[in-house]
Amino acid sequence: MDAHRKSRHRMSTHPDPTAPSRGRPPTITPERLADIGIRLGLPNLTMANVAAELAVTQAALYKRVANLEALKRLVAEAVFQRWQIPRASVDAPGGLEAYLMGFVQSLCEVVKAHPGLPPYLLRRTVATAPMLEKIASHQAHVAEVFGLPVDKARWLLATIAFYCIAGADTIYAIADDEEGQVITEFKQGMRALVIGSLEVSRLR
Repeated sequence: MDAHRKSRHRMSTHPDPTAPSRGRPPTITPERLADIGIRLGLPNLTMANVAAELAVTQAALYKRVANLEALKRLVAEAVFQRWQIPRASVDAPGGLEAYLMGFVQSLCEVVKAHPGLPPYLLRRTVATAPMLEKIASHQAHVAEVFGLPVDKARWLLATIAFYCIAGADTIYAIADDEEGQVITEFKQGMRALVIGSLEVSRLR
């Protein structure tokens, strides 16, 4: 009988392969959510496909994110925060006009690369606090470098950014290639907007 008990004891030390794993569940962090959301793209985000990517249940995901709109805002914020806004330099050739054209080009690229982002850039009611802080910091940076009043730099950058984002969102959704006529005309229009904005501001 003792031998039988010892035999059962030895057998119980081997793990049952059919038993559920007791390891820690995958961690749902803002960084992982952002990475997955960026990879899937804002238009394709659903709670179901993000949960599948994380290998967790939707219930577990809802414990971390209130709803789909909150998830999209998190992803949009991550895209914007990772965007490296061109830094201004008073010594750069072309001055403020050249800087603004470079800013337009960079902004077009981020809009093109991330469909679904523009509403979070155009509407202050859905932009997050860190996004608004980054925008304000950039406006202050440009004002300091080029010796502008902050309110004038704010108007200049906000005006150009608004039409750039709205235009790029539409244009890149319908254009077949970057060298097409629509793209060319859009770039020419943005250049005219930059020049006109500088003229109105008496900075050119």
